[in-house]
Amino acid sequence: MTTPTAPAPLDGVLVADFSRVLAGPLAAATLADLGATVVKVERPGAGDDTRAWGPPFVDGTAAYFDTANRTKRGITLDLGDPDDAALARELAARADILIENFKPGSLARYGLDQASALAANPGLVYCSITGFGTGSALPGYDFVVQAVGGLMSITGTADGDPHKVGVALVDVLTSKDAVAAILAALRHRDRTGQGQHVEVNLLSSLLGSLANQASGFLATGRAPGRMGNQHPSIAPYETLHCANGELLAVACGNDGQFRAFAKTLGAPGLAEDPRFATNAERVRNRAALVSALEAALTAHGAAEWQTLLTAAGIPCGPVNDLAGAFALADALGLAPVAGVGEGRVPQVRSPLTLTATPVRQPVAPPRLGEHNDAVRAWLTAPRSEPLSTTATTEESA
Repeated sequence: MTTPTAPAPLDGVLVADFSRVLAGPLAAATLADLGATVVKVERPGAGDDTRAWGPPFVDGTAAYFDTANRTKRGITLDLGDPDDAALARELAARADILIENFKPGSLARYGLDQASALAANPGLVYCSITGFGTGSALPGYDFVVQAVGGLMSITGTADGDPHKVGVALVDVLTSKDAVAAILAALRHRDRTGQGQHVEVNLLSSLLGSLANQASGFLATGRAPGRMGNQHPSIAPYETLHCANGELLAVACGNDGQFRAFAKTLGAPGLAEDPRFATNAERVRNRAALVSALEAALTAHGAAEWQTLLTAAGIPCGPVNDLAGAFALADALGLAPVAGVGEGRVPQVRSPLTLTATPVRQPVAPPRLGEHNDAVRAWLTAPRSEPLSTTATTEESA
């Protein structure tokens, strides 16, 4: 006897995804992971900008696009065409959630702005994602927000240029804020029947994610600088050189861990040195501390030190590339990759684990206009049957 599969958490929820690039599409993809039916609306001919953001390309579409568009049904609509605009409004009227990242105010001409959409569908959760808030017309790309939002000023070495983070991190953080706000608004809608306008923007999400760096600035009025791989308030909490110049990331979060670290290095006296006995003193005397630690670490390579230090309870590890990172996750049983069909780029498995209502197995991102016939037919039919929750591989012109 087989155990029935529980429905995913958002089973029966319809999302109209009018967003492009990364923050909005990734939020919609996360909702799809959680069981929502997501209809991605794209421009005819070109589609989402990220379809052209390559190399690498797979089957004519950039791998970048696949990052944030799994498990969606794809339809192309020309909002400048009255018939297509009417279909877009019908989609918004049937949806539980709408996500858009158009230039503020630009959707009003199509009757798809938040006021019009909520008037037609009072239970709608309407999410706007912008670069700098719905009151600003400034275009917002992740790289620019990393620059003007201060993230680059604290990333890189002290004597080098500011650097961006190696991924569009602000877009990713904003997508997670969007999902949290959408789910809160959906909970309110389920209690009251009332939808609402949800707003997130890249700059606010970045500032809200700066954590101790932001609070340190607010406490002192002094802007922090770049420290490379070092932590402004903890030491050692950085990369250290071992034999052959190999790097080892070491994170001693308290004095007890530092004592165990020094003992494992064969230099227990470091923990008794007044310069290093407490975290505050280690931060003040970081240069001398690093010199002493790296002198001891030259005895072994990073892999051997990881084995010895992990056995002593010291958080540490080598600086992996992505191949090493995926291999580690696989070795730990985290199953980090999910296949989505032969010839299609595999997906990173959702990091969410729910025991009673598991997330959905991902489906390959749609080809441009792949589900045009099915979705258009559904939008022109009476509002009696829900759109299928499972994206198929049918192709439509």
